[in-house]
Amino acid sequence: MASVDSHRALLVARELNLPVAGVGSTLALLAEGATVPFISRYRKEATGGLDDEAISRIAAHAKVVDTREDRRESILSSLKEQGVLTPALEQAVKNAATLSVLEDLYLPFRPKRRTRAMTARERGLQPLADVLLAQAPSSLSREALAAPYVSDEKSLPDVDAVWAGARDIVAEQVAERPELRAAIRQRFVEDAQLVVEAARGKSKAPELAKFADHVGRKERASQAPSHRVLAAERGEAEGLLKVSLELDEAPVRGLLRQAVVKRGAAPVLQKELDLALDDALTRLLLPALERDRRRELKERADLDAITVFARNLTDLLLAPPLGGKPVVAIDPGLRTGCKVAALDARGGVEAQLTIYPHTGHEAEAGAQLAAFVTKAKPVAIAIGNGTAGRETELFVKKLQSGGFIAKELKVVSVSEAGASVYSASEVAREELPTLDVTLRGAVSIGRRLQDPLAELVKIDPKSIGVGQYQHDVDQTALAESLDRVVETVVNRVGVDLNTASPTLLRAIAGLGPQLAQAIVAYRAEHGAFETRAQLKKVPRLGARAFEQCAGFLRVSGKEPLDASAVHPERYDVVNRMAKDLGVTRQALVGNASLARRIEVQRYLDPENGLGLPTLNDIIAELEKPGRDPRAEFVEVGFDPNITELSHVKPGQVLNGVVTNVAAFGAFVDIGVHQDGLVHVSELANRFVKDPAEVVKVGQRVKVKVLQVDEARRRIALSLKALQPAGAPQTSSAPASKFGNVPRFAPLK
Repeated sequence: MASVDSHRALLVARELNLPVAGVGSTLALLAEGATVPFISRYRKEATGGLDDEAISRIAAHAKVVDTREDRRESILSSLKEQGVLTPALEQAVKNAATLSVLEDLYLPFRPKRRTRAMTARERGLQPLADVLLAQAPSSLSREALAAPYVSDEKSLPDVDAVWAGARDIVAEQVAERPELRAAIRQRFVEDAQLVVEAARGKSKAPELAKFADHVGRKERASQAPSHRVLAAERGEAEGLLKVSLELDEAPVRGLLRQAVVKRGAAPVLQKELDLALDDALTRLLLPALERDRRRELKERADLDAITVFARNLTDLLLAPPLGGKPVVAIDPGLRTGCKVAALDARGGVEAQLTIYPHTGHEAEAGAQLAAFVTKAKPVAIAIGNGTAGRETELFVKKLQSGGFIAKELKVVSVSEAGASVYSASEVAREELPTLDVTLRGAVSIGRRLQDPLAELVKIDPKSIGVGQYQHDVDQTALAESLDRVVETVVNRVGVDLNTASPTLLRAIAGLGPQLAQAIVAYRAEHGAFETRAQLKKVPRLGARAFEQCAGFLRVSGKEPLDASAVHPERYDVVNRMAKDLGVTRQALVGNASLARRIEVQRYLDPENGLGLPTLNDIIAELEKPGRDPRAEFVEVGFDPNITELSHVKPGQVLNGVVTNVAAFGAFVDIGVHQDGLVHVSELANRFVKDPAEVVKVGQRVKVKVLQVDEARRRIALSLKALQPAGAPQTSSAPASKFGNVPRFAPLK
């Protein structure tokens, strides 16, 4: 294992409150090129059992530490070059815990653009500024103190100009004192109010309506939820809102005076010093520290929003799959017709059709679809939930009730979010070169039903619609977070090496676009992989890549362990287990009763990193090889009589599916082309800080309609209205390795 700077590991561990040993081992593995999924799954003994999230945090925070420590060294070097590094300053720089403290210490010595204080110093006013700051008792008048500096040549024509220059110097020196900046910065953190108003001249602008809930809002900035901070930032960026942090200046001004003003100073100096302190506060300190604090608020809001997006994407990717079964998929349309595709069990296109059930040709369309479905023999019909989705669903169910289509066929509404993006993408053109864009959409809908994960990874996560102010947050940080989510989920579920698309393969640990394409090319030339070991024959796929990816790829063939999550490096252990039980490896794999007879302690080998965590994982895989952690598929079952917003009335109890979870509540699709909102206050009969405590994307729920605003296309829903006060709030879903999220009002 690569050596890692122990001081770096100590800093990361301390700042994340994680064990030093585990952090050090994790950083060493990352330095060797190991991936987060591989470390989490196959190096538990080294890390102390850290999960994907903790390992990702370590990797990210190590970069933060590196940036801060590099900056610390750069500042120390600059201070030495300037000849201003005193022992006290050096110690302060070395002890600084954050970048902001480092920058405050360096501020007086940092090269900067021309300032008023610089000009005053060039005019020789530093001595007078020193007198002003020293506040030594003096019998001299204001005019007498300034007289020696009056000079037309230096653009100091009178006493007032001289004192103005001296105050500029004092204001800058006071504003650059690290302890004062730290104290006022803390006041911004604790006391500042976030104030949102209409921008000048925009109070009657029609566009301001979308920010109506924010105009006139004033709240403690430290408690402002991320979605309101981001909304305010967006409104300001669009020129519709004026956003500011309001801080009571009286205590801050008193803080400055207490730190700077001395007793016994001459009245004339006191007056000039008061003016300098006011200038330091209003011109230099407050604007700069307000900008810093607003940047911190934005960064915090970005992080919250990215966390919500990542969590929602995780739940969406983990949506229960129908499985490898044939389906008929319909991409609904009104005037342009419905595009229909028949897919085999692996998502291959077997037939296609266009019907026009919503343009006066219902009978003809019904006959065409019935014949198409009869020939295709699907187990389900997937219908996109976009325009004409509910109408098409009712059309299909009408054919079922009339006996034209088998009644046992599942008719499932499938989210179309991002389907149009996929249809026009390079990936879609490569996969379905002979189909036009609209038919590709139908294929994507069907494949989403069969395996949501395999299909959704082909789409930019930002196009799926499960985020919160996703276009307003740091796009680099968002992309990195969502990439981690895709990688984590794909590797936890595992993929079939012989059917996975290049897009799915590239998310596997140790692979990437080039190796994924190389695997697909090898598969096309040589046929299906018979074993994992055959991966070693793929061009450019070396020992390191094989080590990282092998455990996450499934092969059903000669080697029974290849279809499990047992890593090839541990096959020999399974061989010993089988031998000790007196059976073949083939007989052991998948035999839960045999697996439970294994005496795990006999196989401990700490020197080779084989401890209880890995052995327990092996036993679990032997009991149920290649188990899918995703839940069983369940239909939503929308009310067939509620298909349009006009059909929705207060008091109705409807089936729905959660489509998005935000900080302020959850959006629920009830089948009317307009999601309703369950505000956080309506989620449960208790205080809910985070809506994710109660619901998650993809969850099937029952909701009660509270209000309907057809003009604004808003529906207010409630979950708690269906729960008796004090009722237990537990999940109806089976627990999985991803953690059990409590659910509310499960469908029956």
